Amino acid sequence: MRARALRRAFESRGALQELLLRFTQALITQMTQTAVCNRHHEVDQQLCRWLLLSLDRLPGTEVRMTQELIANMLGVRREGVTAAAGKLQPAGAIRYQRGRIEVLSRPAFEARACECYEVGRALTRIVLTTSPPCS
Repeated sequence: MRARALRRAFESRGALQELLLRFTQALITQMTQTAVCNRHHEVDQQLCRWLLLSLDRLPGTEVRMTQELIANMLGVRREGVTAAAGKLQPAGAIRYQRGRIEVLSRPAFEARACECYEVGRALTRIVLTTSPPCS
C-alpha cells in the first residue's frame, strides 16, 4: 500500500485507523511489560518469556537466533543467556545448537516463565479484541 493511500485511509477515521491504533496500543503495552520484566525478573525467566513470545509468532518450535542476539534483546550479558539455556537443556525443555533453539516442551517454558508472559498476552488480547465504544 502506498503511503499516501494509507494516510488517506487512516485519516478517514474508519476501520483501518481503529486497527492501527489498537496495534500501536498493544505494542506499547508489550514494550512496557518487557521493561518491567527486564528490571524485576531473573534471566532464565526472561528467556522463557521471550522464547514463548517468539513461538507465538512462528509456525514451528524452532527459533534461529544466537545467544549474543538474545542477550542484546534482553539487555543482559551473553553469559547470562548461556547459563539460562544451560538450565533448560538438561531439563529437556530445549535443544540448543549454535544459533538454533528448538523448544521441546512448551509447558516447561510456561512453568518457568514469570507472570509477565501471560499478563502481556492477556493485555494484548484485550486491546486487540475489545469493541470500540459506540459513537
